[in-house]
Amino acid sequence: MKNRFIALFSGSNANLYQQYTLHHQERGLLLMRIFISLLMIRHGFPKMEKLMGAGDIQFYNFLGLGPTVSLALCVIGEFVAPLFIIVGYRTRLAAGLVMFTMAVAAFGAHSGDPIDDKELSMVYMALFAYAMQVGPGKISLDTWLLNRSQP
Repeated sequence: MKNRFIALFSGSNANLYQQYTLHHQERGLLLMRIFISLLMIRHGFPKMEKLMGAGDIQFYNFLGLGPTVSLALCVIGEFVAPLFIIVGYRTRLAAGLVMFTMAVAAFGAHSGDPIDDKELSMVYMALFAYAMQVGPGKISLDTWLLNRSQP
């Protein structure tokens, strides 16, 4: 057992170890993308239903755009963009949209609220900032499309 462990980290198996590590990192990025996006969609779906409904819309008025436009932008940030992130298409842009939406939620809509009310928005903001920074990984539609377009 000890010899196998030492052999795994020896110079002759460095490439094997690197491939093993990269493979698990890619799967980890995929799982993170899917998990945080599904959680975000859970928040965006009721807003989409509210937007599609016939009733009067009461929502945070972002930059004076009106509650309907503000709600539509929130639906894009909390429902549409996470769908793009799940499949890995334009992930950095989509993650930036979600991150911005969460920043508006935390520091705009909930600006006067105690930290407990804006904590979840800030956690989502940090997670999607990380997703924006690292990108979609190799298991994504972006990578597949890039590889198809190259000769």
